[in-house]
Amino acid sequence: MDGPDHKGLIYQVTHVLYNHNQNIISQDEYVSPSGQFFMRTEFEGEGNPKSILDDLTATLPAGLNLRLNPKKKKDVILFVTKEHHCLGELLIRYAFDELDATIQAVVSNYNTLQPLVSKFGIPFHYISHEHKTREEHEEAILRTLEIYQPEYLVLAKYMRVLTSDFVKHYPNRIVNIHHSFLPAFIGANPYRQAYDRGVKIIGATAHFVNDNLDEGPIIAQDVKEVDHRLTAFDMATLGKDTEKSVLSKALKLVFNDRVFIHGNRTIIL
Repeated sequence: MDGPDHKGLIYQVTHVLYNHNQNIISQDEYVSPSGQFFMRTEFEGEGNPKSILDDLTATLPAGLNLRLNPKKKKDVILFVTKEHHCLGELLIRYAFDELDATIQAVVSNYNTLQPLVSKFGIPFHYISHEHKTREEHEEAILRTLEIYQPEYLVLAKYMRVLTSDFVKHYPNRIVNIHHSFLPAFIGANPYRQAYDRGVKIIGATAHFVNDNLDEGPIIAQDVKEVDHRLTAFDMATLGKDTEKSVLSKALKLVFNDRVFIHGNRTIIL
């Protein structure tokens, strides 16, 4: 839950759960400097989830956002273009039940990665952008998504900018991996930008997609040290490992309902 802070919120929640004979497994909370309260409580036990939520709603002060999420795998669709490294990482994790999600399908504007996806028995939708406006292309994608009704979209190196009209269909439910330590080097060719600037670290950023290019709320980041001996190509090669690990970490947090969005920031509990 999240909302304005009040005294006794933790007690009120735990008391309701106690009355419903629930066992609390873990709990974490945070109060922002502006007085916004965030709490994630994981619990288990017999009982009616709706009854628990109704009691929490009746007990807690008005103005709090309450969400009762059963622990289950999220339904997701992956978006890719031509690069295989992030897609391959997610497919392998999925094959070994390490993703906390069900990959319903893979969507791409090229058919380059179809042979890889077919090895995992996952539907692959090749939706070309050629000879289409951006809006026409996205309309074709949305028609495909209607078949699956995914909870999240994952841009695993999908090298096209989504329009605001598309993003509004999945607010705060599109996760992107950007091959740079944002907010530095947004847009295209960040490794070339980093090389030209002579940076000593490179990184990767996983973030939610919003209307501003590469400026959505950041979920996870990591960096690697580099020096003057590396070319832009060397940096890009080294960066791929970082991209894979950062995207996997971010998705684990999102799929386990650990991420709150507050303005253009995330709170991770």
